[in-house]
Amino acid sequence: MARHLITSALPYINGIKHLGNMVGSMLPADVYSRYLRQRGHEVLYICATDEHGTPAELAAKEQGIPVDEFCAQAHDAQKAVYDGFNLAFDYFGRSSSPQNHEITQEIARELKANGFIEERAIRQVYSNTDGRFLPDRYIIGTCPHCGYDKARGDQCENCTRVLDPTDLIDARSAISGSSDLEIRETKHLFLLQSVLAGEVEAWVDERAENWPVLASSIARKWLTEGLHDRAITRDLDWGVPVPADTWPDLAAEGKVFYVWFDAPIEYIGATKEWADQDPEHRDWRSWWWESEADVHYTQFMGKDNVPFHSVMFPATLLGTRAPWKKVDVIKAFNWLNYYGGKFSTSQRRGVFTHDALEILPADYWRYFMMANAPESDDSSFTWEHFTATVNKDLADTLGNFVNRVLSFSRKRFGDEVPEGSEPGEAEARLGEEIARLLAEYEEQMEAIQFRKAAAALRALWSAGNSYLEEKAPWLEIKTDKEGAALTLRTAMNLIHLYAVVSEPFIPASSAAMRAAFDLRDDTATWVTQEEATSLTTLTPGTPFTVPPVLFTKLTDEDLETYKERFGGEEQ
Repeated sequence: MARHLITSALPYINGIKHLGNMVGSMLPADVYSRYLRQRGHEVLYICATDEHGTPAELAAKEQGIPVDEFCAQAHDAQKAVYDGFNLAFDYFGRSSSPQNHEITQEIARELKANGFIEERAIRQVYSNTDGRFLPDRYIIGTCPHCGYDKARGDQCENCTRVLDPTDLIDARSAISGSSDLEIRETKHLFLLQSVLAGEVEAWVDERAENWPVLASSIARKWLTEGLHDRAITRDLDWGVPVPADTWPDLAAEGKVFYVWFDAPIEYIGATKEWADQDPEHRDWRSWWWESEADVHYTQFMGKDNVPFHSVMFPATLLGTRAPWKKVDVIKAFNWLNYYGGKFSTSQRRGVFTHDALEILPADYWRYFMMANAPESDDSSFTWEHFTATVNKDLADTLGNFVNRVLSFSRKRFGDEVPEGSEPGEAEARLGEEIARLLAEYEEQMEAIQFRKAAAALRALWSAGNSYLEEKAPWLEIKTDKEGAALTLRTAMNLIHLYAVVSEPFIPASSAAMRAAFDLRDDTATWVTQEEATSLTTLTPGTPFTVPPVLFTKLTDEDLETYKERFGGEEQ
């Protein structure tokens, strides 16, 4: 069995995330991790909050609390939501951890020693009122292109045009609101990506053929346009400090590393955080040192994160000349929009993850998002589509099958799996179909194609319904009681199979299905082809119970309530 390292793009610390963020990184990583664990692989799924950068400082200032206190509270709030979605991280860390500080600084030292970091003088906006240089996002003003009066110094949120702080009209400090600004010279560290461009391109050429087209095309586009040297330090109070033993002048000025330099390094830092909890049994380098172990590394992220993970982070690791483990597969996602438009907190548009859990259990959301994952292109969330999917796939196809089989069997045969006659032609055909669909499901999961995997899972559920309609045990029992018992026993074995193979998508519901059967030695992690064909895991006499309704159908009234609360107009 292989060892799999899995990471998802770090959620930024500033605010609870919407469903688009969840489906573009953490949820698919969790589904894939669960599947691999069930197949017997050794898996380490790492994630963390991304806590440095300008927005964290500004959000803390707005709340009137220290930035470290703000980040600690926000981390706990986000972790609670992810727990609610049943995301089974092996470790969920923090980029502000001592481990990330240590490793980031060490990587920077190695890059300097190898000639890939250079100190350069640049001209930057200085606020006389605040007594400090201002990073781009600390400068706000009127966009010269669209007239939006709260445009940031790096980009206008309204028209999305990329800006320079000097482009802004009536520029002012986001900290104090002062317009007493001037341009001064200061020094920053630059990662010499131009020098590393050839190595990065060769590395991408070697790896990208195994990536989905979305990720490989973005990486190659950046390489075609040419890699430019990039400033990797900022003038902030909150971040990984530039080490004084290497750059004493910059350290004295309070320079910290740019958030996009230290955030990917937190994948390593969080692994060390995890290992430091049990150092006798955990070795973080065995996951990150290529010479020590054979690890397959998969990253999950939205398409906006691809350039940093496919170019900047690999350049950083390559430049150290140390045998850091680099990604094998980047699984990128397009956008999940809301009725064709963007999710917006300020405009009360869209569903955010804490609100989602407030109105419905996690499995409803997990299944819908993965069955409609924006893999090949952008997709749009609508309440009409969500309601139809929940009602048809979860409530009718799976939930109703489980309830009608177990309820009818208990009513006619008691609280144990009935014996019945020997399997016949219908059971043989069913076994072949289930084995075929299971192989299709496994193939799509191995290929990290979630929409196709969900379709194969749905087909598995549908096969049980087709068998039940063909055999019609509610009629069969009138003329052939033993035949009806066989039908129900076979259907119960399907329920157990569904409980096992549905676990990556709907873990809570799968646990409820599995718990319906009193199997003392139910240690099956996956279903073999032989078990799928024979459908005899549950033996006659096995006690069972009828679980509560797995999925409640959503009504037209529910639909209207959700649209009124979250918005639902076409964009």
